[in-house]
Order: sequence, then C-alpha cells, then structure tokens
Amino acid sequence: MKRLLATLTLCLSLGLSVGLSLATPARAVQPDEMLSDPAQEARAREVSKDLRCLVCRNENIDDSNADLARDLRLLVRERIVAGDSNEEVKDFLVARYGEYVLLNPRTGGANWLLWGAGPLMLIAGLGIAGVFLRRRSTAAATAEAGLSAEEEARLKELLKD
Repeated sequence: MKRLLATLTLCLSLGLSVGLSLATPARAVQPDEMLSDPAQEARAREVSKDLRCLVCRNENIDDSNADLARDLRLLVRERIVAGDSNEEVKDFLVARYGEYVLLNPRTGGANWLLWGAGPLMLIAGLGIAGVFLRRRSTAAATAEAGLSAEEEARLKELLKD
C-alpha cells in the first residue's frame, strides 16, 4: 500500500511539473537581441507579435527559434531604433517579404477575395443543398403516386412475355 501511494505521489508531482512547464509560453527572444530602452523593446514586442515566422508558418517571430525569425526580430528592432513607427516597420517588412509575413492579413485590395471566399462558398453550399433537398422531396412524391392506368397496362403486357 505504501509503495502504491509513493508511486501515485511521484506520478502526480511529475505530471504537475510537466503540465506547468507546458503551460508557460516559450519565448525565443535572446537577451542579446533585446533593446536597452524598455519602451523600444515593448514596441518591438508589440510589432513582432503580429509578424509570422516564414519558416514555422503560424507562429509569431517572438516564439520561433528559426534563424530567419531571429533575423526578422533583429530587423524589427533595427527599424525601431532608426525611428520608424510600428506601421512603418510592418510596411517595410511587407514590402520586403510580401503580405504573408503578417499573421493577420490586411482587408484591402485583392485580399477582399480571400476574406469573402469563405462566406460565399458557405452560401453557395447552402443553396446547392437546398436545391438537392427540394428535388429529392419532389421525386419522392412522384414515386409515391403510383402507376397510371397506361403504365399498369404496359407493365402487364411486358410481364406476359
């Protein structure tokens, strides 16, 4: 019994420590990348949370350990030290790497097609489903009506052979 309690206690403590370590977000920003001015560092974090790591896809550059993400973090900090605003930094990176670098793409220009495609496809799918169900219900009603007198006569004639 003591052995069972000891094993359960060990499992619970290991599970709790592993669970707590997984619950905290991992930051890939290295101390040598950080700016000495806390206000500029906060701006850099604000900008980089909206930028996608081009290697890791759906991870922002602060959370990614990829070399390209490190380069992007350094570039963001370099532009902030140079005096660019947050939007100017994002515009610079979009001009350099394309709009894919933004985690939340802008809703303008050709992106309206991408933003509108989902709802349009949903409406089209609902329309197609409605037409299918309506045709199916009318076909079932026709089948339930039975055979006409001419059809029954023709059927009897065919069955005689």
